[in-house]
Amino acid sequence: MTLASVALVLGLALGQHAPAADPHADAAGHGEPAAHGEAAPHGEASAHGGGHSATLPETMMHHVANGTVMELPGFCDGGFKWNCEIDLVKVTGGGWKIHLGQATLDMTPSKHVVMMLLSAVILTVMLVLAARKRSLVPRGFYNFVELLVEFVRGIAIANIGKKDADRFVPYLCTAFFFVLTMNLLGLVPFMATATANVSVTVALALFTFFITQYAAIKSMGVKGYLAHMTGGVPPSLAWLWPIMIPVEFLGLFTKPFALTVRLFANMVAGHFVILALLGLIFAVSVWVAPVSVALALGIFLLELFVAFVQAYIFTMLSALFIGAGLVHHGHDEHHDDDHGHAGHGEAAHASHAAGKAPGHG
Repeated sequence: MTLASVALVLGLALGQHAPAADPHADAAGHGEPAAHGEAAPHGEASAHGGGHSATLPETMMHHVANGTVMELPGFCDGGFKWNCEIDLVKVTGGGWKIHLGQATLDMTPSKHVVMMLLSAVILTVMLVLAARKRSLVPRGFYNFVELLVEFVRGIAIANIGKKDADRFVPYLCTAFFFVLTMNLLGLVPFMATATANVSVTVALALFTFFITQYAAIKSMGVKGYLAHMTGGVPPSLAWLWPIMIPVEFLGLFTKPFALTVRLFANMVAGHFVILALLGLIFAVSVWVAPVSVALALGIFLLELFVAFVQAYIFTMLSALFIGAGLVHHGHDEHHDDDHGHAGHGEAAHASHAAGKAPGHG
C-alpha cells in the first residue's frame, strides 16, 4: 500500500509539472506572446502538446480548475510526453451547442464532466459485478459493498428514524457512492476531482434540498409546511411573522450552502497542499525532493481518508436535513402530548431525531 501511494504521488508530480524549458528559448518567448504560451480561455494549458513551461501557481490552478482540455501521458509532438493534451472541443467536432432563439446553450463536455461520467460508469460496473455474486452469506467484494450500504442505512435510521429511513436510503446510497468515487478518482494521477468544482457540489446539494422540501411537504402538507415558515410563532403574535418568515426562508438555503462549501473547500484544499509541497522541488531545489515527497505522501494518505470522510459527511448531513423536516411534522401535530409521541414514528425516533436534527435553520 505504501509503495503504491509513493508511486501515485510521484506520478502526480511527473504528470503535473512539465520539464523546464530552455532558458534561451524562454527569454526569446518573453518578448512576444506565443500562441501556445498564453493561458487558454477556461484555465487549461494550451491545446498544443507538452513542453511548455508554467509557473507554480498556474500549474496548481490548472490542476484544480475546470476546462475543455485534458492532459494525459502519451505520444505527441514526435515523442512521448507526460502532458499530451486532448481538446474536448475538437474531439466533439467543435463542441455541442444548442441554439434556443437568441441564446446558445453550450453542452460541450469539460474534464470535470468527463470525470463525473467516468465515475458513474466505474460505480455502475463495480456494483453490477458485486450484485452478480450476492449470496445468503456475503463474501468478497459483495460483502464490502453490503457493509457500506448497511453503514449508510445506519446513518439514515439515526437521523431520519427507522420507519421513514428506508424511503431515502436509495438516494443516500447513491450520493455516498457517487461522491466517494469522484473523490477517489481525483487522487489518481492525470485525473481530475469533479467535487473540487463548486458547480458540481451545488448540483449535489440541490438534490438534497429538493428531496428535503419534498419530504417536509409530504409529511406536513402544504398548509403545515407554510405554517412552519412562521418559525412556530402562534397567530396571537402575528406581528412577529414579518421577522420570522424571512429568517425561516433564508434558513432553507443555509443547509444546501453548507453542503456545497464543505465538500468543495475540503477537496480543493487537499490538492493545493499536495501540489504546493511537490512544487517546492521545482521552485526551490531538487535537494528538497525527499522532504517534499515524504510530506506530500503523508497528505496524500490523509486525502484518502478525507475522501471517505467527506462522502460520509455529505450523506450524514443530507439525512439530517431530511429528518429535520419529518421531525417538524411529529412535533407540530403532537406538541400537546405529555410524552412527545410522534404520529408517524415511535417515541425513540422522535426523541433521537429531535436531538440530532435542530428544529430551524
